[in-house]
Amino acid sequence: MALPEPNLKFDTSNRKPRLFDALVLAVLTAAAVVTLTVTLKERRAIPCSVILAAFFLLLTARLLIALFGQIHYNPYSYNTIYYIGFALFSLSVAVTYVMLTVQLASLPPEAVGEMVLHRLLGSAKTYMLISAPFILVFSVGLCVSNVSLIRHEGFRFVNLLGILLSVLLVAGEAFLLTYDMYASGSRSEVMLHDLFANLFAAVYLYFECMLIGAIVSHVIVSRHEPEPDKDFIIILGCGIRKDGTPTPLLRGRCERALRFARKQEALTGKKAVFVTSGGQGPNEPVSESACMKRWLMEQGVEESRIIEEDRSADTAQNMRFSKEKIVAADPDGKVAFSTTNYHVFRGGLCARRVKMRAVGMGAGTKWYFWPNAAVREFVGLLTEHRGKQALIFGGLIAIYVGLTLLAYR
Repeated sequence: MALPEPNLKFDTSNRKPRLFDALVLAVLTAAAVVTLTVTLKERRAIPCSVILAAFFLLLTARLLIALFGQIHYNPYSYNTIYYIGFALFSLSVAVTYVMLTVQLASLPPEAVGEMVLHRLLGSAKTYMLISAPFILVFSVGLCVSNVSLIRHEGFRFVNLLGILLSVLLVAGEAFLLTYDMYASGSRSEVMLHDLFANLFAAVYLYFECMLIGAIVSHVIVSRHEPEPDKDFIIILGCGIRKDGTPTPLLRGRCERALRFARKQEALTGKKAVFVTSGGQGPNEPVSESACMKRWLMEQGVEESRIIEEDRSADTAQNMRFSKEKIVAADPDGKVAFSTTNYHVFRGGLCARRVKMRAVGMGAGTKWYFWPNAAVREFVGLLTEHRGKQALIFGGLIAIYVGLTLLAYR
């Protein structure tokens, strides 16, 4: 039986996509808007709105091009999340300015005022309102899955993460909607009110873009079928039963790896070597690696096709120690790894941190289990790569503070 052709080619490019041209375009756009504001004065609104609509449409296209370039270079990257999340936001701003341009055409110049600037200033709040139906549906679905998870797996704090995230998302939307409805007082008081509302919306925007980007990224990498040319398949451990047999989660990872290896052999004749990766926990009778090896041999896999890695205690160590085993066997070997669908993206991140090019494949799990597990993975992503996150997050805050002060100059 032939392997299906992958929808996207992963890890086929050695050139990382750059967005310097987008920065140049932003500078040119700002210069054009300032020039039109100074020269045209009252008649500046429509041309400025057209320029901004064109800029955000071009930015959306550029982010999508960078997304596909990133997938070809390395899909397991924070850049993949950012490109997806902020492309959607950029598209929403572009649509806003297209609609504003049509609206301005029917208004007299004296009625236009600062509409162009205020539309940009309110872009984060507008995006929150546009995405509110998605947030509501997503939150309800997450709560339903969490209730089912608690019913099947028992009550634990970690099983409440999905509900907690849902509450925060809906509460954020509700707070901004009620807080931003009315502001009174002096000009400085209204400015402070708007400044807080815009800062809150900017913070929400960042995490919403991260959330949406992470969801789409997880779907892309977990559904991907690696090319059938792999020399090694790493199976990531995740705990075993007290009798030394694999849990359903671990067995799913083994089955996914074995299914791919058999399809590859049927298509190309190439036999992959399995690297069973996982140490022995304090309450485990044997190492996860030994457990997986025994299971594979029970399925007919020759012992010579199995390499044990039994020192690792987490995903980062899985990848680091597995790489050592693979390099010792074949430094030029092509590598895939098998894990549960919600964990593929983070597994790929850990592989790239040890400079190992490995393409992941996702094993399925129960419908009520993976949403909460995906939330845990998302929380884990938020705690990593702090430098890049601080740069983008701080940039967003600075932009909206600057726009607010400019609007009340």
